[in-house]
Amino acid sequence: MLEECRTCGHLRRSLDDAPADHRDAAYGGDPALDAVRTRLTHRWLCAAGRPASVFEIGYGSGALLRRFHDDGAAVSGVDPDQLAVDVDPVVSANARLWNCAVEDVPDGAVSADLVVGVHVIEHVSDPGVTMDKAATMLTESGTLVLLTPAADSWGPRTFGSAWWMLEDPTHVRFFSAQSLARLARDAGLVDVRVDRLVLDSLSVDVASAVRAWRSPGPAGALAKKGVRAAVLATAPAVAAMRAIAPSTRPTLRLTARRPR
Repeated sequence: MLEECRTCGHLRRSLDDAPADHRDAAYGGDPALDAVRTRLTHRWLCAAGRPASVFEIGYGSGALLRRFHDDGAAVSGVDPDQLAVDVDPVVSANARLWNCAVEDVPDGAVSADLVVGVHVIEHVSDPGVTMDKAATMLTESGTLVLLTPAADSWGPRTFGSAWWMLEDPTHVRFFSAQSLARLARDAGLVDVRVDRLVLDSLSVDVASAVRAWRSPGPAGALAKKGVRAAVLATAPAVAAMRAIAPSTRPTLRLTARRPR
């Protein structure tokens, strides 16, 4: 079972107590869907103007950093190589990269206009330390943006242990809008805003339904071509549902700023 804070709805998870038929590997997504997410994420991150410097927590293959590099930004990032994927060669050659946890990046080594983490903070053992470190990496009035699964969405309530977000064996916590905003404010950040994305994680509902039907095995629900085809076929209907009902949106977006 998941441990829930009755005040704010934050969820904590132990793999011993809540295994939820998790898959073997941390990554169980689909490269094509991830490419769409990267394009959309880059687009709205640049909506208010292109940042001159970007630091990504959990850069993975470097796909998002590559887009910012191509924009002319100075890019850097940290990743403990949890996914064991190849990094974009242009990013490897031009970015300042650390292969460790974010809290192990040397103090003062990073000063970025934008610090971003896409589905990262649900993996960390001490999110307070992670948030404090991210806050120190911002330039004056710099912006922090984090995406993370929503503990207070309909997914956990509707699908229970079949919720696809529980399939990842490295997901150890799930934030509610309240707990995520509080974490940012406790780190001294201002202009804290949490909203819910319509188009992120469009595969969650179909993958959760598949898991509720039967265990998908150690490779995960999205390893099957039929499931991926169903995700694409139902994407317009899922997006429409989310546009109408915010509670069905599975991703929280935190935006906060370092005070002047």
